[in-house]
Amino acid sequence: MTLAMSQVEREAFLSEVHVAIISIPETGRGPLTVPVWYAYDPVGEFRVWTGGNSRKAFLLHKAKRISICVHQETVPYKYVSAEGPVISTEPIRLDQELRPLIYRYLSEEAGDLFIESLGGDKAGTGDILVRMKPERWLSEDYSKQES
Repeated sequence: MTLAMSQVEREAFLSEVHVAIISIPETGRGPLTVPVWYAYDPVGEFRVWTGGNSRKAFLLHKAKRISICVHQETVPYKYVSAEGPVISTEPIRLDQELRPLIYRYLSEEAGDLFIESLGGDKAGTGDILVRMKPERWLSEDYSKQES
């Protein structure tokens, strides 16, 4: 019996709220590996938000490929890992991308407070949205394991 998730199981898992870890290649060092909030569109792309002047953003602008791993930290353990090309890095738009991403992780009320703390209507100014198209997948769902 395989522990791998089917496409339907994988998409259901990715639609849940989890913090992801991305790994970005860095010349002369190991990859930069950091936690991120993400959105996943079953049409086939991950979207990640980051500060436009961060080391992460600098490396993402240069990266041709990145890896992302989304996992469940409680039993039964599960994870989905994907690797693929960065298809764009672009300025993030508050209402179209940033607000929905923040609401995904926080309640609408808490999200609005967070957005206010980031500058209100100026939230996200200078930040970027990174889009990655997954080409290779790995997954395991230990709830499928026979006891």
